Amino acid sequence: MDQPVRDSPTAAWPPGLTRVPYWVYRDPDIARDEQTRLFEGPVWHYLCLEVEVPEAGDYRTTMMGAMPIVVARAEGGDIVAFENRCAHRGALICLENGGSVKDFQCVYHAWRYDLRGNLTSVAFRRGVNGRGGMPDDFDMQAHGPRKLRTAVLCGLVFGTLAPNAPDLEAYIGPDVLARLRRVLHKKVEVVGRFTQQLPCNWKLYMENVRDTYHASLLHTFFTTFRITRLSQGGGVMVSDNGVAHASTTLAAAQGPDDSYAGMRADNQGFQLQDPSFMQSQAEFGDNITLQILSIFPGFILQQIHNALAVRQIVPRGVDSMDLHWTYLGFADDTSKLRSMRCKQANLAGPAGFVSMEDGAVGGFVQRGIAAANQEASVVEMGGATAEGSETRATEASVRGFWKAWRAGMGL
Repeated sequence: MDQPVRDSPTAAWPPGLTRVPYWVYRDPDIARDEQTRLFEGPVWHYLCLEVEVPEAGDYRTTMMGAMPIVVARAEGGDIVAFENRCAHRGALICLENGGSVKDFQCVYHAWRYDLRGNLTSVAFRRGVNGRGGMPDDFDMQAHGPRKLRTAVLCGLVFGTLAPNAPDLEAYIGPDVLARLRRVLHKKVEVVGRFTQQLPCNWKLYMENVRDTYHASLLHTFFTTFRITRLSQGGGVMVSDNGVAHASTTLAAAQGPDDSYAGMRADNQGFQLQDPSFMQSQAEFGDNITLQILSIFPGFILQQIHNALAVRQIVPRGVDSMDLHWTYLGFADDTSKLRSMRCKQANLAGPAGFVSMEDGAVGGFVQRGIAAANQEASVVEMGGATAEGSETRATEASVRGFWKAWRAGMGL
């Protein structure tokens, strides 16, 4: 059995938000507490896209931490969600990623559930030839999977088990909410999806997403082909509770030394064989060419030029996680714009020209801290607070993550 790597929950945790003890990424007790206090607590979790369940009977399966979830479109159009666990012996109710059904039936003993997760039928409930069966006082309504509160925002379906969770919009905060609506302002379509397995604790990936100053250092493709530099305009928003963040990059002023047309590298002689890869089209009515937005604990929305995607973090233990990517387009895309999105999708992903490094660096940290349980990371870039900034040379949104995490965990 995995053993705790610190003596007590508060051991070696310095005050403030600028130091994070490394045991927090490795302790199995922390992982178990996260499932109870965060993933099953008063926190909103991204589940799926509304367009993935368009008609009554359509469903998708997803995860809320370690908890498997079914999201379904019920009669009358409501989107509902419930634990993907049969109330009989605990087997999964749904085995597929998605589909369309009249109701749900557990494959193990054929207990049946309606689209809202209510138990409707038990096989051999009355026994066979007057023998066996369930007790006469067996109450169907008293048995069933746990139900989630759901909310749909900008075509995104969120869920929570907690009746005391705040309103979703209040949870996100007005500033970041405006950035969410900026991108998801009309109906989307799914362009593609895949799952990436990463050899690191899930918190390391969310830190990376919120780390706004590594981009021009780790991702040489960004600077080589002038996609983003810290010298460009932009900044960081962080909600008051630390739950949400949005970082933005403004288009660089184009001139003899900054033109995208030639795709010139920084004195390295690199060029793109197909320069059309980086052709883009302004579509949001502003000068923002790159926006990364996150909502605690595990949702990310990206806009890199015209490449749109949502990402969902799913923990798989203390040193492993799945990252579910769903690439998006708008329903009214022209063929030219859709082609741009598909080409630019190669920027981000397991082998993306940009985010390939993000898939590796979390594992580098996980390996590097293996014997450093009494040490802590330094998160001081840009100060000590979790407030927004007009520069991306800051770790304010990383500190915001830990502000939300510590509040949720009571540490």
